[in-house]
Amino acid sequence: MGLYLNKNSVDFQMAVNSDIYVDKSMLIQQTNKIVNTEQRFICISRPRRFGKSIAANMLTAYYSKGCDSKELFAPYKISQADSFEKHLNKYNVISFDMQKFLVKTKSVEEMLEELEEEILDELLDEHPKLEKYKRLDISKAVGKIYASTGIPFVFIIDEWDCVLRYYSSESEQKKYLDYLYALFKGQPYVALAYMTGILPIKKYGVHSALNMFNEYSMEGAYPFSEFTGFTEQETEALCKQYCIDVNETKKWYNGYNVDDIAIYNPRSVTEACRRKRFTNYWSKTETYNALKTPINLNYDGLKEKIEKMFAGEHIKIDTGTFQNDMTSFNYADDVLTLLIHLGYLTYDFDTQSCYIPNMEVQQEFVRSIKGGGWEPVINAINQSEECLKATLSGDSETVARIVEQTHQENTSIIKYNDENALACIVTLAFYTARNQYEIIRELPTGKGYADIAFLPRPNENVPAIVVELKKEQDASIALEQIRNRQYAEKLLDYSGEIILVGINYTTDPSTDYKKHTCKIERITK
Repeated sequence: MGLYLNKNSVDFQMAVNSDIYVDKSMLIQQTNKIVNTEQRFICISRPRRFGKSIAANMLTAYYSKGCDSKELFAPYKISQADSFEKHLNKYNVISFDMQKFLVKTKSVEEMLEELEEEILDELLDEHPKLEKYKRLDISKAVGKIYASTGIPFVFIIDEWDCVLRYYSSESEQKKYLDYLYALFKGQPYVALAYMTGILPIKKYGVHSALNMFNEYSMEGAYPFSEFTGFTEQETEALCKQYCIDVNETKKWYNGYNVDDIAIYNPRSVTEACRRKRFTNYWSKTETYNALKTPINLNYDGLKEKIEKMFAGEHIKIDTGTFQNDMTSFNYADDVLTLLIHLGYLTYDFDTQSCYIPNMEVQQEFVRSIKGGGWEPVINAINQSEECLKATLSGDSETVARIVEQTHQENTSIIKYNDENALACIVTLAFYTARNQYEIIRELPTGKGYADIAFLPRPNENVPAIVVELKKEQDASIALEQIRNRQYAEKLLDYSGEIILVGINYTTDPSTDYKKHTCKIERITK
């Protein structure tokens, strides 16, 4: 037993000893299916604080022949699986966190030398006969051990991608990737290679640098989807156990879509349970520049796409050109794909679109756009609380003024020529309403209006709101159209007070100034 070779189960033991531990042991059932197969190389990437290290420690405790883990796993689901005892503590396991070697060294070459030295020392301690071989490295050593014992190795590498995030030089990155390629490619001593990190494997053009690995990420992780974070069922059970409001938890920490499974941020949910407080725990795990730097890059269309996501839109995206590093950006979509892997956006595979997942991440976006040419968006957000209060009090003049200012100030970023753009203005002007409302949009193509419903969230004692923005008509016509269309069937199951808001704008051709008018009406359904 060592620090890297055939470790004991103490790291995983500490996780299960914690006051909050969610059983993710069925991950082992999935990895057992690929042990000693052609599919035995897997790389699973997800954002920081989404349970990567706990999963790595769990796999180490399960596979390592350096410990007896049967009793440790007995309370958990995997103990009932048919494959449980077949692979339990049967393998030589080399497991390590690459970040620990990175921070101690000043180059990739030095880091790899340190890694080789530390792990070889442990291999030689356990197998002293290896000392007779010259030019020994890890690959040669484990090959000799496998040949003499018949026991293959499981490799578990946490933070595998830290080198690619820290070193931007292609030569340094290639040196690291070539090392991993030589260690794993075609090697019979590998029973399982499990790498986890934030980024998928680096690509050169359209080809993976480590093409023997199957990759699972925030873009798609099946059959590992449910292990990406906390599922809805797991989160609801924690909310019940710790007596916190499940609807508030959903509003703050839900929203990640992985293969149509709703995924919650594990770190944030556990902190909310412990502290009995709903707030932004994300900023405690990421630096300010992790989001600020990418979104301020000067790529055509990037600001427009981000502003639309602020307004609640889902943005079509091509993730295929992203090179899986922090520097090789050629298009706005490359930046957005990076944000998906960092956890600032989520991705819907079926619609090939991305969006901001929840209120916690939304707050991070607001912090990150302060300055840097985002002043019109910040102004709209700052005024949105006043806009909502004016709507609730029936102050149509104030609503018209704020929507007009939001519309006028943001014309440099968004081109207002379709219903999506019209709706973007309304939802941006009512930005803070999402704290109390679920916002639902209907965008009938080519009809010249944007229809948005604001449905009160559970436990919010506020009236529903329906807003319609029209062009070159009249605010009264907007109200009439809302009534005639019966609120676009959005409020069929709602009973109570409804505020109808009709907004019209007329453009002065000589100045391009958009004059807005507003009418507000209250009804009861």
